Amino acid sequence: MNLEVLYHDNQMLAVNKPAGVLTQPSGTDKDNLEDRSKVWIKEAKNKPGNVFLHAVHRLDQVVSGIVLFACTDKALSRLNADMRAHKFTKIYHAVVSGTPPQKEGSLRHCLIHDDYRAEVAKEGNPDAKECLLDYRVITPGGDTRPTTSVGPLSSAGGMTLLEIQLHTGRYHQIRAQLAAIGCPIVGDEKYGSTVKLSGGAIALHHARLTVIHPVSKAEIVIEAPYPSHWVSV
Repeated sequence: MNLEVLYHDNQMLAVNKPAGVLTQPSGTDKDNLEDRSKVWIKEAKNKPGNVFLHAVHRLDQVVSGIVLFACTDKALSRLNADMRAHKFTKIYHAVVSGTPPQKEGSLRHCLIHDDYRAEVAKEGNPDAKECLLDYRVITPGGDTRPTTSVGPLSSAGGMTLLEIQLHTGRYHQIRAQLAAIGCPIVGDEKYGSTVKLSGGAIALHHARLTVIHPVSKAEIVIEAPYPSHWVSV
């Protein structure tokens, strides 16, 4: 069993999800992070019986990075309430084809969920949901060099590394919004990328998560290093 634990106490478990692994069980025998994590807790804590563990948020199967689990029912309730109140700060890194029109900015679109894709819709469409994110270009050695320990990648071969902060959490939001400005995520063939990565992965990574601890109320910052397949990117 391969599991990269980023943070753990009696209330929370944060794990660095590899691309290609489901976050939660799907009703099939497919590998998933939740089952892996339950096995890890049973072994690490020498815990008999069932293990309570529930994902506070999910990542697409093709995306890598931080997934946060609640280890108690009380922690789950409090973390869910904080997420609904927008008290989480989620930072993603993405390698995209091309360059955004500005070095930093905000993207606002109305998206609809259509046949396993998110599509940009006209404002006023009753089925569409508003999506908002901020992005900035990360350049080696420049003023926008990231402070996170995951480290920078250089822009090369027509590719650009972006840091993204989500303000809404819609289906395929980052993937659809970046594609809408002509900068599809590398490897994301569903949204227009012409690059194929091994294992069907895409170059989108949940790199940093800031949450309020459900018991101590301390601010917890969790960071996840890039996956190994980013070396090829």
